[in-house]
Amino acid sequence: MPLSEFSLIDRFFAHRARAHAGTATSPAATLGIGDDCALLAPRPGELLAVSTDMLVEGRHFLPDTDPHALGHKALAVNLSDLAAMGAKPRAFTLALALETPRETWLTAFADGMFELAERFGCELVGGDTTRGPLNLCLTVFGDVPVGAALRRDGAQAGDDIWVSGTLGDARAGLALLRDEWPGAPHGKEGSAQVDDAAFLHRALERPEPRVALGLALRGLAHAALDISDGLAGDLMHILERSRVSAIVDVDAVPRSSALQKLPRDTQLRCALAGGDDYELCFTAPPDARRAIAAAGERARVAVTRIGTITALRDAAGAPSIAWHDAAGAPLSLTLHGFDHFNAD
Repeated sequence: MPLSEFSLIDRFFAHRARAHAGTATSPAATLGIGDDCALLAPRPGELLAVSTDMLVEGRHFLPDTDPHALGHKALAVNLSDLAAMGAKPRAFTLALALETPRETWLTAFADGMFELAERFGCELVGGDTTRGPLNLCLTVFGDVPVGAALRRDGAQAGDDIWVSGTLGDARAGLALLRDEWPGAPHGKEGSAQVDDAAFLHRALERPEPRVALGLALRGLAHAALDISDGLAGDLMHILERSRVSAIVDVDAVPRSSALQKLPRDTQLRCALAGGDDYELCFTAPPDARRAIAAAGERARVAVTRIGTITALRDAAGAPSIAWHDAAGAPLSLTLHGFDHFNAD
């Protein structure tokens, strides 16, 4: 018998959400799935951080993406927004459009999503389903103390610029799937090239939201965001909101060993403008360097200093990024972040 809308919701999502809420020591919602709205009570002394992300088949993921990985990524990219604000995950909603409700696909998708949700204590509290081209729209809710949120508008001249993890791996993973360029790490089964390819594919399909790092950066970072559309474009968002400019050492930008095996120009294109990294980019004063390093250790993620925030230098007063190499030589790079309406 075909799945109806309500049997689909109850079997694959509501049942597991209720089970999770029943075992939680502090349920996320006063009222969760089963009514017209979920009810969330603000916690004393805290603000509710809210973010929405949409993933569309053919734009954000390929049609044959593993559904377990897709369930993971759909929630991970939203949790990454909470991480960038220094907010602790609390709850989320899911709006799902799909052409045909296939049980094996839904089971794998739900497993991937709930495994990550349970790891971060984030409860599904509502949503919607309908028939249509595959489209995933999640809204996440998190808690952050008043005055502690990490924002984009706090960067100051003299700040260090930091990033977490490594950049460019997801873009390289996408290039492999599309077979975009020669020299990609293919090879015989069991070879180092196959291991590199698997690493890059995983970076694309299973990003790790840096929630622990975001929490550890409260009171240390002046400004922060997550890198979803590429370092060049996303760092510019901080600069525009903070009315500052930046100098970035491209040789300091952290790259994985797998990415470093590719031609240098390819490395830089992936690491500086690739997108889908979901690492954190943040600024902090130089006297916080030891504390930042300690925060990275507590969060179990590498943090790397890649540049400096400067006062506006453009004659028109517009923010800009000056790229240079490790020797300080200026580089002429034309880089843009991912644009959903002007992307291949």
